[in-house]
Amino acid sequence: MQRITLLIISLLATLAFGAVVAADSTKVATTPVTPPNQHPQEVCPVMGEKINKKLYSDVQGQRVYFCCAMCKPKFKADPDSFFQKAAADGVVFENVQKVCPISGEKIDKKIYSDYEGRHVFFCCRKCRSTFAADPMKYLKRLDMPADSVKWDKDMM
Repeated sequence: MQRITLLIISLLATLAFGAVVAADSTKVATTPVTPPNQHPQEVCPVMGEKINKKLYSDVQGQRVYFCCAMCKPKFKADPDSFFQKAAADGVVFENVQKVCPISGEKIDKKIYSDYEGRHVFFCCRKCRSTFAADPMKYLKRLDMPADSVKWDKDMM
């Protein structure tokens, strides 16, 4: 009888521990986490040399660091090809975005999407869905002066 009681207590303790572990694993991250196969920028996207944190350009909401001043104009001439190569290499650039590329509203850092090396934040899930339909249209808005953009205010 004592063995059965001990077995039942052990079984209940194991189940209770399992429930605690399962409940903890369902928590949602409040800040974006770089996926395991991706990493922050460490080398210049143009030359492949170590970056200089004093040399950068903000492009499409991303801060892109370079090894030398000569690389900036090369990158700006065709940023999309460099972003695509960086994404293939697992690089995620530092996000410096202030507004949602769809609505122009303040971003929510819990709502984001990774697109070709860019970590893009949105104000709401609806805007994230809209972005997926035509990412380049909306990324280019982030390089324009805010007062010259026709924001999609009806997204809110």
